[in-house]
Amino acid sequence: MKRVLLVTGLAASLAACGGHVPATLPSLGEVATFEVVAANGGAGRGWDGVVEAVRRSDLSAQTAGRVIAVEVDVNDRVAAGAVLLRISAVEQDAAANAARAQLRAAEASAAEAEQNYRRFAALANGQFVSKAQIDQARAARDSAVAARDAARAVVAQAAQQSAYTVVRAPFAGVVASRDVEPGETVAPGQSLMRVYEPRELRIEVSVPQTRAEAIRRDPRARVVLPGGREVVPAEVTVFQAADAASHSVNVRVRLPGLDPPPAPGTTAKVVFDAEAGTAGDGGVAPLRIPLSAVAQRGELSGAYVKQGDRLLLRQLRLGARVGDSVEVISGLQAGDQVARDPVAAMQALAAQRKQAGTANE
Repeated sequence: MKRVLLVTGLAASLAACGGHVPATLPSLGEVATFEVVAANGGAGRGWDGVVEAVRRSDLSAQTAGRVIAVEVDVNDRVAAGAVLLRISAVEQDAAANAARAQLRAAEASAAEAEQNYRRFAALANGQFVSKAQIDQARAARDSAVAARDAARAVVAQAAQQSAYTVVRAPFAGVVASRDVEPGETVAPGQSLMRVYEPRELRIEVSVPQTRAEAIRRDPRARVVLPGGREVVPAEVTVFQAADAASHSVNVRVRLPGLDPPPAPGTTAKVVFDAEAGTAGDGGVAPLRIPLSAVAQRGELSGAYVKQGDRLLLRQLRLGARVGDSVEVISGLQAGDQVARDPVAAMQALAAQRKQAGTANE
C-alpha cells in the first residue's frame, strides 16, 4: 500500500508542478542510471551512539526554601563559581545565628570549667581539697570542652545550610536545562539546573562481542556527526567487560575540540577502520547511493530502478547520511540500476504509461 501511495504521490506532484504532463517526455533510454555497489572499499562499519558531555552536572536543591532569583537561562555560558540561582535563607540564617549563640555560651562554660579546675589543682598541692574534688573538676572541664566542640560543629553545619541557598556553577560551561522559576518552593533533592562542558564530549557505542577484539587491535575510527560532518576521534577506549544480557562490548570515543560542538543528546555514527569490508548483521555489506537519487515525499523515500525495459519505483529504508550519500538499509541490492535523476525518471515513467495506454486503445 505504501508503494502505491508513493507512486501516486509522485505522479500527482509531477502534474502539480507543471499543471499538466509535458508534451515531450524523456524516453526510458534517456534516463541516466548508475549501478549500486556494496560499500566494501575500506569504508568500515559503523554503529550509532549518543553524544554526551564528559563533564556534566545535574544541580539539585540541598536545602528547602523558595526560589527568589534565577540568574541564568538555557544556553547561557557561565564561569566556574558563578551564581546560578538563589533560595530564600530566612530559616537557614536564623538557625546559623542560634548556633553561634549556643557556641558562645558553650565557650563561656568551657572557660569557667577550666578556671575551676585550675583552682582545685592549685589547692591540691597544699592538700586543701580531696582527690575526688579534683576528679569532679577535671570531668566538668572535659564535659564543657566537649560541649563547646559540639557547638562549633553545629555552627559549621548551619553555615553550610545557609551556603546552600546560593547555587553556584561547579565548573565553566553551558546551561543545558532550567527546571525552576522564581517563586517556586523547592525541597532537598529537587532538580534545579543542568550544566555541561561543551569542549569535552564523547560517544559510547555497543558493538558485538565478536567485533570487540578487532577494534581493540585497530582502534582507528571516524565519527559521522549530524549533517554529514566527519571528525577523527581523539581517543578510542574498548571496555574489557561485556554486558551479560546483550553480549555486547561498549566502546568509548572521545571527540576532539569542535567549533561548533555537537549538542549532547544528538545521535552520531562511529565507523571503525577495523570493520572495513565486513558484512552487516544479516551478512550483507552496506549500500550507499547519492542523495540526489532519492525521491522523497513526506515520510516515504524511494528510488527508480531500471529493470530491462521497465522503470520501477522502490520504497527505501535509509540509514545514516555521510556527505552527499546515504546508507540504504533495505530496498536495493548490489547490481541494481538506479536512476540518477528522480524527476527525469518520473517523467519517463509517465511517458511509458502514456505509450502503453495508446497501444491499448
